[in-house]
Amino acid sequence: MKQNPKRYTLTAALPYTNGPIHIGHLAGVYVPGDIYARFLRLQGKDVAFICGSDEHGVAISMRAKKDGVSPQEVIDKYNGIIKQSFEDFGISFDNYSRTSSKTHHDTASAFFKKLYEEGKFIEEVTEQLYDEEAQQFLADRFVTGTCPKCGNEEAYGDQCEKCGTTLNATDLINPKSTLSGAKPVLKSTKHWFLPLDQYDAFLRSWILEGHKDWKPNVYGQVKSWLDDGLKPRAVTRDLDWGIPVPVEGAEGKVLYVWFDAPIGYISSTKEWAARVGKDWEPYWKSEDTKLVHFIGKDNIVFHCIIFPAMLKAEGSYILPDNVPANEFLNLEGHKLSTSKNWAVWLHEYLEEFPNQQDVLRYTLTANAPETKDNDFTWKDFQARNNNELVAVFGNFINRVVVLTNKYYDGIIPQPNEFTDIDLATLNELKAYPSVIESSIERYRFREALGEMMNAARLGNKYLADEEPWKLIKENPERVKTQMYVALQIAAALSTLCEPFLPFTAKKLSSILKLDNPIPWETLNTHYNLLNAGHQIGEAELLFAKIEDAEIQKQLDKLEASKAANAAENRKVDPQKDTTTFDDFSKLDLRVGTIIKAAKMPKANKLLVLKVDTGIDVRTIVSGIAEHFKPEDVIGKQVTVLVNLAPRALRGVESEGMILMTEDKDGKLVFVNPATDGVPNGSTIN
Repeated sequence: MKQNPKRYTLTAALPYTNGPIHIGHLAGVYVPGDIYARFLRLQGKDVAFICGSDEHGVAISMRAKKDGVSPQEVIDKYNGIIKQSFEDFGISFDNYSRTSSKTHHDTASAFFKKLYEEGKFIEEVTEQLYDEEAQQFLADRFVTGTCPKCGNEEAYGDQCEKCGTTLNATDLINPKSTLSGAKPVLKSTKHWFLPLDQYDAFLRSWILEGHKDWKPNVYGQVKSWLDDGLKPRAVTRDLDWGIPVPVEGAEGKVLYVWFDAPIGYISSTKEWAARVGKDWEPYWKSEDTKLVHFIGKDNIVFHCIIFPAMLKAEGSYILPDNVPANEFLNLEGHKLSTSKNWAVWLHEYLEEFPNQQDVLRYTLTANAPETKDNDFTWKDFQARNNNELVAVFGNFINRVVVLTNKYYDGIIPQPNEFTDIDLATLNELKAYPSVIESSIERYRFREALGEMMNAARLGNKYLADEEPWKLIKENPERVKTQMYVALQIAAALSTLCEPFLPFTAKKLSSILKLDNPIPWETLNTHYNLLNAGHQIGEAELLFAKIEDAEIQKQLDKLEASKAANAAENRKVDPQKDTTTFDDFSKLDLRVGTIIKAAKMPKANKLLVLKVDTGIDVRTIVSGIAEHFKPEDVIGKQVTVLVNLAPRALRGVESEGMILMTEDKDGKLVFVNPATDGVPNGSTIN
C-alpha cells in the first residue's frame, strides 16, 4: 500500500451499453467507488475518478441483432440512460467517457501497436468455432455451452458466470451458436496473443508476495488462476464491431474487448486532463500516484492478471495499488437477471421514489456484498429507511433544528460551562472521523457507514438523556449549552455523511446554512464547528417514512415479472406432425417407482435414478435436479418410457425416460399414473 500518495486515480468498471444499470451494479462497483472518491476530496486530495461506457464487444452486437438496429444506435441509446442514472444517484465521476470516442480508438490502437512493434505478442493460426449457417466466427458470447470447470450448462465463450472462470470459446463442452442455434465447426483463423505465461513470475511476486493485504476473494481467485497455469490469451477477435486491429494482414479483425476496455480508463483520463488543463501522465505513470480499480468479482481476472500484464508489457505505467472487488447482490432471494427483468432499474426506481436516492445508497452500502453475496429485499429497504434514517438520523436533526428555532429563533446560543457529559460527548464526536477514515481506507464501506450512523445515535442519545425540552423553563442557561453541543453534532454529520449520503449532506448543509463543507480534518480538532450567533434555517424532514403500500407495489411488480417469465416458458408448443396408431403403439409406457436417487457429479441439472419398472430395476438419468432434491423423489410412482434406446449421459447409460410436464408456475411435475398403488410394470394404454 502506498503511503501518502500525491494523487489518486480511481477507476470504476466500464458498464456495457447493452442495457440500463440496476442495483447490483450500484452496490458492487459505483457506490463504493463514489464513497472513496468523495472521502478523499473531503480530505483535500488530488483525485481523478474515471469511468465510461464500454461500447464494444459481443454484448453490443447481440443486443443490436435482437433489437434489429445498428450497434451505434444501441450504444447511443444506453450510454445516455446509464450516464443519466449515474448523475441522478450522485456518482461523482471526474470524467465519464465512451470507448467509441476518437481519443479512445487512438489510445487503444497506439497501445496495441507499441506492444506489436516490440514483439510482445505471439501470432498464431488456430482453430476457432465457426457458425456455418451465420457464416461467422463465434467469439465470446456468440457461443454457449457447458463449463469445463463447474458443469454449468449455460456458460459463455468468454466466461462462466456461475463459477467466474474465464474461458476460451473452444473450452466449452457441447458448444452452441447463439446466432443460429447450430453446432459450430472448427475453422482456422489468425490472431495475436498476449503470452500471459511469460508474466507468471512477475504476477506471483507482485500479487502473492506484494499484496497479501488484498481482499481474500480477490487474492484467492488470482492465486487459483496462477496455480492453474497461465496460457497465452488472444487479444484480437473476428468481428465487425470494435476497434480495427491496426496492423497489416488483420482485415476483418478487431481488438478483443477485454484488451481495449481497460485502456478506456487511460483514454478517459486523457479527456479529463485536457478539459481541466492538467497533464494526464502523472495519473498513470508516476510512482507518487495510487491507482485503485473498483469492480465486481466477475472482473477480477481481467484487472488483476490481464490488464497488469498489458501494463507491464508496455513498460511505462504504474500498477494498481488495490482492486477491492465486491461479490454479487441478489434480489429477493434470486440472482439479478436482465433477461428475466428480475432487477431494480435505477431509472425506474426514481420514478417510484423521487428524491430518495440516498435511501437506496444507504441500503446498498449497509448491505454491501463486500465479503459474500448478499440479498436486497424491499422489506429490508423499508426497515432501514424507517428504523434508521428516519428514526435515528432524521429524528435527531429535526429535534435540534426545531428546538433551536423555537428557543432562539434559529440563532446558535452561546454555551455556558461544559459538564463532564458535554465534554465526553464532544470528545466522542471528535473520534468518529478517524474511525470512519480507518474503515474507508481499508475499503470497509459498510463498517464506515455504521460508524457514521453511530455519530447520529450519539446525538439522539445525548438529547434523550439531557431532555432540554423539560429543562428549558427551570434552567434555560443549561439548555443553551445542551443545544450548542447538539448543534455541533449536527454540523459534524453534514460532513461525515457526505461520502455516503451526498444529497442528505447538501440538504443538511442548507438547513444549517453552511456555505462550504466543514473540512474533514477540522472534525478531529475542533468543538466549535458552528459558532454561537450563527443563524440556521427552518426545519425540513431529511427522510420520509416509506409506507407498506409502496413496498407492496414493488413486490407486486416483481411477482408480475415472475409470472410473465413463467408464461413465456409455458408457451404451448404447436401440434407435431400427425402420427399413426401403429407408431404410437410402439411406445411401451409403464408404471414405475423411484427407489434410489443421487446428483450427477459436476452437473447442475441431472439426477441419476434407480427405477423399479416391474420388469427390472434400471438406471435413468433425468434433467430434474434444479426442481427436485434426490430425497424428494424416492418412493415416487412415475410414468416410464421403458423401450427408449439407451443413451450415455456423462458416462452413465440411461435406460429410459420419466414423463414430466410443467405446472402453471413453470415448475416440473411428474406425470403420475392415473391411480396410486398400481403395481409396477403395469402398462399404460
